[in-house]
Amino acid sequence: MSVFQTILQMLPSTFMIVSPILIAAIGGMICERSGVVNIALEGLMAMGAMSAAVCHFLLETKMGFSIPIALLLAAAVGGLLSLIHAFASVTLRADQVISGTGINLLSNGLTVFVCQLIFRMDRSQNYRMGMRSGIFGIYPTVWIALAILAVSWFMLYKRPWGLRLRAAGEHPQALASAGVNVIKIRYIAVLISGILAGLAGGCIVLTQDIQYTVTTINGKGFIALAAVSFGRWLPLGVLGSSFLFGMSSALAVNIINIRSLQFLPSEVFNAMPYFITLITLVIFSGKDYAPRAVGKPYDKGKS
Repeated sequence: MSVFQTILQMLPSTFMIVSPILIAAIGGMICERSGVVNIALEGLMAMGAMSAAVCHFLLETKMGFSIPIALLLAAAVGGLLSLIHAFASVTLRADQVISGTGINLLSNGLTVFVCQLIFRMDRSQNYRMGMRSGIFGIYPTVWIALAILAVSWFMLYKRPWGLRLRAAGEHPQALASAGVNVIKIRYIAVLISGILAGLAGGCIVLTQDIQYTVTTINGKGFIALAAVSFGRWLPLGVLGSSFLFGMSSALAVNIINIRSLQFLPSEVFNAMPYFITLITLVIFSGKDYAPRAVGKPYDKGKS
């Protein structure tokens, strides 16, 4: 099989892998555009994945639309948990990195604890069937991700709310002097990022797995965070960087079908998404693409 044929066959699985990364990255982009860093994407995705897996397992034999309910629950759980980060980083003006790290650590223990309560083990039980692909092998999560991308672009650049959001991440004091509630804008942005991260986790567990385990997310939240930086905090840039990371992940799965690359061990391609993440962080760490006020607590008393 030629490389071109292999790439064509990889496209459905690539789109499937890209979709949750893109959804979470859009959430991270919106959050950072408001001036709040959200490195808790990993933990929020894990909570969403666990919630979706448990919900789908409990409801799949009782109703025929358990998957939409599971995705909605995943988004709701991610949004609720993100309010902790919003309260700590916006209201209390705590260090945003430490707050996000705390949520990641909390989710690691909380997901296992819930699974122990329900299933008496550190993972969910296998469900019979997850989300199925549609025409040309394209999963519904692809259309969900593209819809979220389009809506986010429209809201950021075509609506007054998007201008206020971007101003909150660039000049929050100037925005406040215009009579806009900066704290409210940042709370909404963090909540949106939590909802999208939870939804992304649900998409992962219902398309790429048959149960939730502690390795279901496996760093995809941090990859989404890197996609925000690599995409220069722009919707189309985030789309391109998410596709790059997703393609490298899909290549790790499909490497056995490319004869010219079979001499390389599979571990090389398993590590490729994380290697690319590190490279992009090094390349863009010194660039001035980030919002000026990102990571800086908003203080009403400062001019």
